[in-house]
Amino acid sequence: MHTTVFSGAIVGVDGLLVEVEIDISRGIPCFSIVGLPNTAVRESRERVTAAIKNSGWEFPLERITVNLAPADVKKEGSAYDLAIAVGILIASGQLETDNGGAAAAGEDAGAPLRDAILLGELALDGALRKVPGVLPVLLHAHERGFGRAIIPAENFDESRIVPELEVLGCRNLAAVVSSVAGSSGDGETDGGGENSGRDETLVKPRGEAAAPAQSPGGTKAGVDMADVFGQESAKRALLVAASGGHHILMIGPPGAGKTMLARRFTTMLPPLSEGAVMETTMIYSIMGLLNGRAVIDTPQLRAPHHSASDAGLIGGGSYPRPGEVTLAHNGVLFLDELPEFKRYVLETLREPLEEGKITISRAKSTVTFPARFQLIAAMNPCPCGYLGSGE
Repeated sequence: MHTTVFSGAIVGVDGLLVEVEIDISRGIPCFSIVGLPNTAVRESRERVTAAIKNSGWEFPLERITVNLAPADVKKEGSAYDLAIAVGILIASGQLETDNGGAAAAGEDAGAPLRDAILLGELALDGALRKVPGVLPVLLHAHERGFGRAIIPAENFDESRIVPELEVLGCRNLAAVVSSVAGSSGDGETDGGGENSGRDETLVKPRGEAAAPAQSPGGTKAGVDMADVFGQESAKRALLVAASGGHHILMIGPPGAGKTMLARRFTTMLPPLSEGAVMETTMIYSIMGLLNGRAVIDTPQLRAPHHSASDAGLIGGGSYPRPGEVTLAHNGVLFLDELPEFKRYVLETLREPLEEGKITISRAKSTVTFPARFQLIAAMNPCPCGYLGSGE
């Protein structure tokens, strides 16, 4: 039997819809995944097999083929586990839906998974673990007309800012199956064990106003420019820079307070606009750096070490990933000990400083990342740091 469910991938900082096609046919038992999967995706065979068995269902001993379409886009990470597992249960007849999950959007409007997108990593016992990049995938799914998403409960908070999308935050595979079966009308499933039931599910109804938790200001709790006494000329310069969006270079001997002032600079900046909140939160979601926050609503400060490579600073890799300049988007990039950075690394800052974005070209792909930030740099006046000092 053949069925299709939907999941998502990340390309740059944007989401991409992925059709997870599952075919179960007679033949020598095997489980293959095609569609340019990386190692983490291929290893989902073991995770999905164990999760289905340990959740109380029967894993079909037949020929199983999973295709991740579009097949010419590299698939990375473990977020496809849930879609593959649910697709196998549907295709094997253990999970009843109106048409096996709908082969494509628009077919059989009564199918429970016709407009649903599934994301999540499965543990061997069937528990759902959080995955990065949920927010941009959900935004893309909403733009494509999807009305529901099923994600891990640990990713639930970041999904609350997606408008007009019903979100189910589940803690295990049994809760997902219970939710899917319950929406199909007859709702009868086999297995599920003691943890089955929709009491394991967090629900954000479609159209509910977002009420995400606020993120702490500054770079860490308790850091504020108001706590700095003295340093009037330096604080005045930083105030002018904050007001006009200027870059700034601080020069002084060790212990003068350059780093202390720079790390408090973001507390002088206003909260981010609604559009900037969405952009910044998407970037941090992709990198898995939300750390329990629902949104990033204050400018962030990034302070890479002077040993950072050009790829670490502007992004890169065979399949490009964001770097520090993108993580500093709508915020501040602080380069301490500026002369210690390699010259070719500093040269890479020309494009993002001028254009507010960085384009990375590789043989396999070309990706543009946003990178509009304020640059703060600090340095000593000489190698020893005490040029001009009377001591």
